[in-house]
Amino acid sequence: MSTCATASRNLSEPLAGTAATAPTWLLIEQPGPWGVKALTASRLDPAVGRALEAAAGDSGVRVALIRRPGRHADYGPDAEHRVFAAHTLPGRSWVRTALVTDPAELLGLDFAALGAGRHGGFGAAHEGAPLALVCTNGKRDRCCALRGRPLAAELVAGGESTWEVTHIGGHRFSPTLFVLPYGYAYGHATAHGVKEILHAARDGRIVTAGARGRSAWDRPAQAADLAVREHTGESGADALSVPHTADRAGGWTVSVRHTDGRDWLVDIARGASEPPRPESCGAVPVSPLRLDVTAVREATATTS
Repeated sequence: MSTCATASRNLSEPLAGTAATAPTWLLIEQPGPWGVKALTASRLDPAVGRALEAAAGDSGVRVALIRRPGRHADYGPDAEHRVFAAHTLPGRSWVRTALVTDPAELLGLDFAALGAGRHGGFGAAHEGAPLALVCTNGKRDRCCALRGRPLAAELVAGGESTWEVTHIGGHRFSPTLFVLPYGYAYGHATAHGVKEILHAARDGRIVTAGARGRSAWDRPAQAADLAVREHTGESGADALSVPHTADRAGGWTVSVRHTDGRDWLVDIARGASEPPRPESCGAVPVSPLRLDVTAVREATATTS
């Protein structure tokens, strides 16, 4: 039986502009099994999970569960949980980490401040290698388990700092990858490709091959950022920002700015992916939103 990821790959579905949108992520270690909605269907107290979802609300913080790749034996009730908080806007990216015994402690965080990029002294700065987060939640979509878990295991065997994560969107692009500190998501990932992505991230560079977009931005901005990187060859993680996205007939015009003062206008057409395909395994085939870059033009240079 064909899977949603196989259908997406066979149809050469574009990846740019398909990443989840969240400037800040709160990632909570919770081993053991995960259900479809992991925050309320795992060994995490479901009342705490519901409270975390409510606290995050529209703050710009996305909450997800993580676990070490491999066997998913649960921990005892007094075990500590590794937590990462990460902000992904260019020039302001940070990753903080802490250990908590009770995830309910995280309800004391200022979620509005986290969403705005202010960590308030939470934990300590994460000084290690870039984090590779691979979606493996098979209860959400079987592709994530069938394709994601072997990838996570291979990355760990190769010495990469890797975690399994509950859901980062886009089952049909499995294996899906999310990389911190810069917050770029990738689809149809391979171990060789991920190693290249992580090597670049260590040097403050972004690999565009297989990239879905930077989660700090909405979907048109994600596509525009990647289009300018492809157009110019710019790989610096913090070199580009997206100051403005304007609706226009049939799509958007997105302003992209370089730290050296250059500006580009990127025209993006709104369309539907044809033929229809399932967005997840077992789902009715649909025509997902498609973003096609139709023009990248340099605007009048500014000084900064």
